[in-house]
Amino acid sequence: MFETLPEIFRTFGIPADTRTILLFRKAIEKGLVRTLGDIFHVLKGLLVREPTMMGPFTKAFYFYFLAIDIKNGEKLNDAIARAETFKNWKEKNQFQHVEHEDINQQIEAFLDEVHLTSYDIQSVINGKEAFVNDNPDLADDTIQENHEAKKLDKMADYSELSLEELLERMRKVEAQQKSKHTGGSHWIGSGGTSPYGNGGAAKNGIRVAGNGGGKMARAVLNDKNYYPVDIDAELKDDNMDAALAALKGIFEESAQEYLDVENTIKEGLKRGGLFLPEIKSINQQKLQVLLFIDNGGYSMMSYVRIVQKLFKKMKTRFAHDLETFYFHNTIYGYVYSEASRRNRVKIEKILKKDANYCVFIIGDASMAEYEITQESVDCYESIMKKFKKTVWINPEDEKYWFHSPTIQLISKIVPMFAMTPRGIENAVKEMNKKSSSIKV
Repeated sequence: MFETLPEIFRTFGIPADTRTILLFRKAIEKGLVRTLGDIFHVLKGLLVREPTMMGPFTKAFYFYFLAIDIKNGEKLNDAIARAETFKNWKEKNQFQHVEHEDINQQIEAFLDEVHLTSYDIQSVINGKEAFVNDNPDLADDTIQENHEAKKLDKMADYSELSLEELLERMRKVEAQQKSKHTGGSHWIGSGGTSPYGNGGAAKNGIRVAGNGGGKMARAVLNDKNYYPVDIDAELKDDNMDAALAALKGIFEESAQEYLDVENTIKEGLKRGGLFLPEIKSINQQKLQVLLFIDNGGYSMMSYVRIVQKLFKKMKTRFAHDLETFYFHNTIYGYVYSEASRRNRVKIEKILKKDANYCVFIIGDASMAEYEITQESVDCYESIMKKFKKTVWINPEDEKYWFHSPTIQLISKIVPMFAMTPRGIENAVKEMNKKSSSIKV
């Protein structure tokens, strides 16, 4: 059983092997796998080592266990809607005869079942029994349920109730409700077991705004800014988080890893004795970044906003020193301190900075050959000599690089990578080859 899993998962870029099967079988023997959601949870713990692997892992999981093939850049809901697995599920649940039923609601119900996990849900409440015992005329004169959401450890199953019954009851509750409620079982709110609301654990309840919850992996999977993304596509808003995750990898070079014994034991006990090493990192030096952006010419103007947004996010999420400079086409003996390119900053001044700065040069590197003067070449060589961790990120489609003499010339001096999530990831890997102790 599962003999073909490593081979299939490797085709999606996930490093599964025989050891994966052995550990997975051990988890099954320990009684840790009782639902398909448990399989997702255990395999994710075994195979996903960094955020950028989450998308490929999920694609592999859906393909292997559900025969759902998610194309690059395709939304999860769209892939599910055309899958035979989903069509069979609808027939089994008699959804095919309900013409007015929203397809997205059907998909949400399908995903509820797929990602229901015994790790999150320790018990299932009889929704019909809770429904009968609940008072629909309860006055909203208290805020006892209006508290911070608690960890969901139980789910209410309202499968035995009709949609009409739930809607009628919801209207009564809505008439009494005056305030926001979180984590409860009666009001229209979030994070609880109430049959109406969002972000909770209520099977076959009524979604009211918001996203799904119950830690069933759907909020992330349906977030177009996170999954699925094409990491080889041009950097845009919808794949920026993948690039941001790659930029976070800069920290890895200056980090020391150690075994977190306490957390390893804690998590292992939760898994019923399946102890997997929990690794933590200690960052020993502050991340410092110099960003040089070519904001001259029509070809670069469309990229400046996305680059600025990416590094602004980076600065927000990962505290560090970030200094941004601008240039037009190529760097000579100076750059500019603002986008309007008025105030010059001499390269000699920048070269006096700490040698441990990471340097990103962003530009298409395409220009007339006469613009690449010896002074410009000297500048790049000086930057490379001083700041070992220097890369060039090029928004121009990589297949056209060969046709540009200036791209060819600059790429021989500065390591050049495509402005895609994968390109940025490879750029970070190049930076991390350099020693973390660079002498000034």
